[in-house]
Amino acid sequence: MSDNLHGVFWGKPTTGTQTLIAMGRGGQKRDVIASDRSRAGSDVLTWAEISRHVTNNDRWIVIGGEVYDVTEWSKKHPGGPRLIGHYAGQDATDAFGAFHNNGDHVRKFLKPLHVGSVEGYTDNDLDKDFRELKSTAVKMGWFQPSYTFYTLVVGHVVLFQVLTYMVLHWFDVTWWSVLLSLACFTIAQSQAGWTQHDFGHLSVFKHSWLDHGVHHFLIGIIMGASSSWWNHMHYQHHAKPNVINKDPDVRLEQLFVVGDEMPKTVAKKKKKSMPFNLQHKYFFALGPPLLYPVYFQIMLFRHMITRRLWNELTYSMVFYISYIYLFVPKLGFFGAVAMYFAMRCLESHWFTWVSQSNHIPMTVRSDQSLPWLVMQLNATCDIEKSPFNDWFTGHLNFQIEHHLFPTMPRHNLYKVAPLVQSLCKKHGIPYTVKPLLQSFVDIVRSLKVSGEMWKEAYEEIHS
Repeated sequence: MSDNLHGVFWGKPTTGTQTLIAMGRGGQKRDVIASDRSRAGSDVLTWAEISRHVTNNDRWIVIGGEVYDVTEWSKKHPGGPRLIGHYAGQDATDAFGAFHNNGDHVRKFLKPLHVGSVEGYTDNDLDKDFRELKSTAVKMGWFQPSYTFYTLVVGHVVLFQVLTYMVLHWFDVTWWSVLLSLACFTIAQSQAGWTQHDFGHLSVFKHSWLDHGVHHFLIGIIMGASSSWWNHMHYQHHAKPNVINKDPDVRLEQLFVVGDEMPKTVAKKKKKSMPFNLQHKYFFALGPPLLYPVYFQIMLFRHMITRRLWNELTYSMVFYISYIYLFVPKLGFFGAVAMYFAMRCLESHWFTWVSQSNHIPMTVRSDQSLPWLVMQLNATCDIEKSPFNDWFTGHLNFQIEHHLFPTMPRHNLYKVAPLVQSLCKKHGIPYTVKPLLQSFVDIVRSLKVSGEMWKEAYEEIHS
């Protein structure tokens, strides 16, 4: 960690197991150990005391210098207990603000959970500057969506979905019509993936139930997936990006090691494992081609069934039944199955290369309780702006800005980027922007470096 960043970190312990992110309403206090109850009565708590409450059965978090016992509420939390658990014993002020457009309203429901105040709590210069930047973005109207933009985006998703079938209907089944239909299918599904992302972050409508409704439509009926599974996985990623044991996107050690910490840890724990020194080669076979067709297909249905999410399962079945009804008569059963998995394979390549280009080459470490801005900049980078890059990535080429402001509509992310760059420059925080193809190359390059680190550590330990 560079010396010029030490001044912006909170002087609090870095311990803590699983974490937080979005607070909602309700909840009730649980009994705390006697010593903490007596201290809580004084309404002043030290970070040493707060950092002890980090288990599944005892979770405290800090928001704006106030301490809340979220142990019982975390079980009811709409984002799931893991989301809150990731900030247990830590300052969740900016994480709370990032995921709640109605923060003042939600704070009313925190009162029954209040334990006390943090001793000597003050905002440092970095936190003050970041919150001032966000306030400026709000005043500039950058958190306000363009309904024309989203009408066009959703419309083009539906158009390509319809064209997937109409191409075969108009031109019958020939090799070129099947390829054209497959291309339309891949575009529709991939762009639906980027578009549902906006509604999943509640960044479009003023009323969350409208966002949830469109999210169900896009990810369930259009894509055949699960909105709650996406929320469960994706919000954890946003809460602690590239943080080992907290971000599900870097729980890869069965197949890959990433960063400079995971290779050494895996080498110590596992005598038998994948040949990670070759992972930059087998990534092309096990990564992009299989993520959607295999892993996601298994996990999303497992999630819906084990959690008895029958309404979401119904939405997804609308997609599959419609596909069978429309395409089996045209392509035959095996032809329809082949086309479906071909599309998922292409979609998987599209998603994997784009999503991992922003994260895998960046820092991957265990939780260090870093400030929101520093944590997000360590784990993310931007891709250069262009009309194609904006469309191809669903505006997630502005990944830094999206991670800092997840509820900001994606068409406004480029507007706030200069302010973020200026803030990073002021505080000596690296801000990385790459060409699109370079970002793809860096995925493979970083896998090669991490694989070689694993091999060196493995041979040293097990020789």
